[in-house]
Amino acid sequence: MAVNLNKGQALANLTLTPLIDVVFLLLIFFLVATKFADEEREMNVLLPDASEAQPRTSKPRETIVNIDQNGQYFVSGQKLSLAELERALNAVRVNNPGRASVILRADRRGRVEFLVAAMNACNKAKIHDYRITTRKESG
Repeated sequence: MAVNLNKGQALANLTLTPLIDVVFLLLIFFLVATKFADEEREMNVLLPDASEAQPRTSKPRETIVNIDQNGQYFVSGQKLSLAELERALNAVRVNNPGRASVILRADRRGRVEFLVAAMNACNKAKIHDYRITTRKESG
């Protein structure tokens, strides 16, 4: 005698539409987050050459300060005065105690005093882990 088992209707009524919506939202979130992470390095700044420059192997978690040839400071795409830069660097130090790090990207056509002022702002904010970027010499 054959036994007839009733498997139920639970799986027949399962809809995948909300799950697909969540997956698409996650995909969009990660695409947008990646775009913002790369925004800092897209500013058109001509970096000076250095014979010992090495390419970065991983994305840093540092604060990036761009300095254009006119001495304007940019952090996270926002133009800042030197006083505003100092306040922003203080906030970076407070938000990352003991591990605040700054990358300074200065246009080689600008005067060196703009870069020195940014370095001094780092020192005033008690951030001693700052680096000046260059690009590898061609040739």
